[in-house]
Amino acid sequence: MQIKNAVIPAAGFGTRMLPATKSQPKEMLPIVDKPTIQYVIEEAVASGIEDIILIVGRDKRAIEDHFDYSFELEYTLEKTGKLDLLKEVRQISDMVRIHYVRQKEPLGLGHAIYCAKMHVGNAPFAVLLPDDLIISDKPAIRQMIDVYDESKGAVLAVKRVAEQQVSSYGILDAEEIDKQLFMVRDMVEKPSPAEAPSNLAVMGRYILSPEIFSILENLPPGKNNEIQLTDAIRVLNKTRQVYGYAYEGQRYDVGNKEGFLRATVELALKRPELQESFRRYIKDLAVKL
Repeated sequence: MQIKNAVIPAAGFGTRMLPATKSQPKEMLPIVDKPTIQYVIEEAVASGIEDIILIVGRDKRAIEDHFDYSFELEYTLEKTGKLDLLKEVRQISDMVRIHYVRQKEPLGLGHAIYCAKMHVGNAPFAVLLPDDLIISDKPAIRQMIDVYDESKGAVLAVKRVAEQQVSSYGILDAEEIDKQLFMVRDMVEKPSPAEAPSNLAVMGRYILSPEIFSILENLPPGKNNEIQLTDAIRVLNKTRQVYGYAYEGQRYDVGNKEGFLRATVELALKRPELQESFRRYIKDLAVKL
């Protein structure tokens, strides 16, 4: 069965990016000239996804407005002859079908995914966390869909991290199949370095089978008294094999300030109209420092 649905949880408060996120969604903070969530949705669209289910909370109206038509802006751009900008703006609202589902209480990532049940139905689906921006020649979620097509098991994006970083991630206990694919035996959520079974950290991309919804429905709260997606995947792994896939690409944690700054600088350097002058600026700045 082809994977055509993607769930993007975007209901969080963005506390790591305060005070900028006090009155605007963290997903709308711009990297160069696009909000972070647009990069993530473009990755999904480039991977063959046709329907996006955005899980939102209160005060996320700016996300809906961004992906909707803007008649006044489009009229003004057309009237003033700014046709290139007009085309770019229209592409944002036309690129994919987006459905909005309200998560009424912040009950955890697992609960946010469960909110998409009625839209996803009985089909495998992708999950993309908007705090994780992954830049790659072949979209990361497309790489994982290809792995799913061969294995028919759930697939988690993973990367090896330094020992001192394992306590920030879900960590796999897994058997290596090849240098990129791992068969999951178990998962540990944010272990200490001494307790970590490996340094294979789960990043913000998943391919999940619809059985996850019945598991989440009956799952008791876990860490922080929230419904944890990691706990549900551990249950799923008892009946359907779960794999870790070391995707190719550069990942940025844009939910924290340093990661956001790194993404801004490095993506600006990839832009043809900015790279030469911006590179000179960085070199001059490095000399001054």
